[in-house]
Amino acid sequence: QVQLVESGGGLVQPGGSLRLSCAASGSIFSINAMDWYRQAPGKERELVAGIISSGNTNYADSVKGRFTISRDNAKNTVYLQMNSLKPEDTAVYYCHLKGVVRIATLTYSALEVWGQGTLVTVSS
Repeated sequence: QVQLVESGGGLVQPGGSLRLSCAASGSIFSINAMDWYRQAPGKERELVAGIISSGNTNYADSVKGRFTISRDNAKNTVYLQMNSLKPEDTAVYYCHLKGVVRIATLTYSALEVWGQGTLVTVSS
């Protein structure tokens, strides 16, 4: 069974930095994309940043220039470096993976997994 384990959340002052990590474990045939979403209290979950197998990345307008997503393919791990944090960045951050698993010889299935979330609080 594939699982995502997130780490790196916490309390930081405005203008500070945090680095989130998300490690995928289990038998994965291939990873198509790994993303970070966030959900603030009373708001819908939103995409923060994503990275696909080619290495191309995309970001929400609200974090462009401040956040950087990167990936270590050998470790099946994705990172989110967050700089110049603002109070409005406060949210639970979720890791998300889309890929493929092999369920039998020459038989594959689509995979979509969410992490349990890690809380980021930006406050003085």
